[in-house]
Amino acid sequence: MPAGMHDENGQHRPSCWVVTDGSAGMENQCIGLAEALGLDFTVKRIATTRPWRWLPPQLWLDPLKRLSPQGDLLTPPWPDVLITCGRQAIPMSLAIKKANGPDTFTIHIQTPNCDAARFDLVIIPEHDRLRGPNVLVSIGSLGRITPKILQEAASRFAPEVADLPRPLVTVLVGGSNRCYDMNENVMRDLAAKLTSLQKETGASFLVTTSRRTGAENEAILRGALASLPHRLWTGEGENPYFGYLALADALIVTGDSVNMVCEACAAGKPVYIFELPGGNRKFNYFHSSLQQKGYTRPFHGHLEEWHTPPLQETRRIAAKVARILADRQQGR
Repeated sequence: MPAGMHDENGQHRPSCWVVTDGSAGMENQCIGLAEALGLDFTVKRIATTRPWRWLPPQLWLDPLKRLSPQGDLLTPPWPDVLITCGRQAIPMSLAIKKANGPDTFTIHIQTPNCDAARFDLVIIPEHDRLRGPNVLVSIGSLGRITPKILQEAASRFAPEVADLPRPLVTVLVGGSNRCYDMNENVMRDLAAKLTSLQKETGASFLVTTSRRTGAENEAILRGALASLPHRLWTGEGENPYFGYLALADALIVTGDSVNMVCEACAAGKPVYIFELPGGNRKFNYFHSSLQQKGYTRPFHGHLEEWHTPPLQETRRIAAKVARILADRQQGR
């Protein structure tokens, strides 16, 4: 919606752009915030050209002209609110701010690789060290999961798992990244623990993998599940991810993804972390913090019973952002 439009009651309806390079983990955080704020938003997936994409934001010349037509171009009218995430979107946010000044309120999610004061607001996870007067700190990452989304997904996918015995244990499997290594030995260990858990509890498994899981690891997992009651989604057909979160009695999540762990915690069920070899200061702090707050426990092959409220950081952060936007509007 173009900037400056009004609804049927004559109230100003802020326009909003969500700008990322299209990575799901980044885009979902921005969309989750926009949805929680109740904004009418347009998603812009950008592609930047070489050599600019490799340079720090302050070295870009005319950033808006460095966009590839393979992605979305960014042209006026500029939005009232701009939400960005990721390195490639930073120069675009700075350029739009320069072009439109205070008429565009810029929000960047995750620690930027430039001075945070160049944004109106920066939202970071608590395991990052950045702090400042325009910085909001969340527990982990933001996301799109709400009680309504989970309820709708549960209704849609319940018939597909109705014949599976309880407890239903959802298993979210990621893969190797710069910090963690998911190799064949690790996957065999997870497979063995799931097999043992099924014998102990009679559980069924709702399993999803990611592109990072790898064909060899997926084959090991598929072989182990073959003799167990389960559903396995590896990318074919409708994505049951939200449904599996909603229908689970408990969740097991590999520890390589902050987003995946936070989405599991948003379901308000016991969440067990299957630890992978590796890690770093930020990941270690993140996992330690969630365990101390009672949201997660390590997975050692058994289920325990405990209760925790759903992690609702997106709603909490959005409420703070809404107050800031309201104060800004009143101050005009």
